[in-house]
Amino acid sequence: METAAITYTISTAIVVLFQACLAIGLPWGAASMGGKYPGKYPPKMRVTAVLNIFVLSFLAIIVFVKAGIMLAQFLSFSTYAIWFVVFFGLVSVVLNTITKSKIERIWIPVALTQFVCSLMVAIN
Repeated sequence: METAAITYTISTAIVVLFQACLAIGLPWGAASMGGKYPGKYPPKMRVTAVLNIFVLSFLAIIVFVKAGIMLAQFLSFSTYAIWFVVFFGLVSVVLNTITKSKIERIWIPVALTQFVCSLMVAIN
């Protein structure tokens, strides 16, 4: 379970770094949000990228807690919250698979890794 949690977190860190790049203005918008914002994100979307960083980080913490790696006092919360993480991962796989943006499909392996690892942690 620990390996799955660490793998989930590494995958999530990749997405967090990508979101940080979008937030600071790198022109990678075509690989996100269905390619709706090619080039640099507009200011409101940069704020969204920062919010995504916080959400993704919180999901990784839930996975770590459920795997027994940290914050044991929140284990009962993580037992339920992990299923949100699993659902989030499933939605991410679906959205990255059906996107019209061909470049955004590069995220399918990352999303699939997150989904599988969170499911492994959830059922153990």
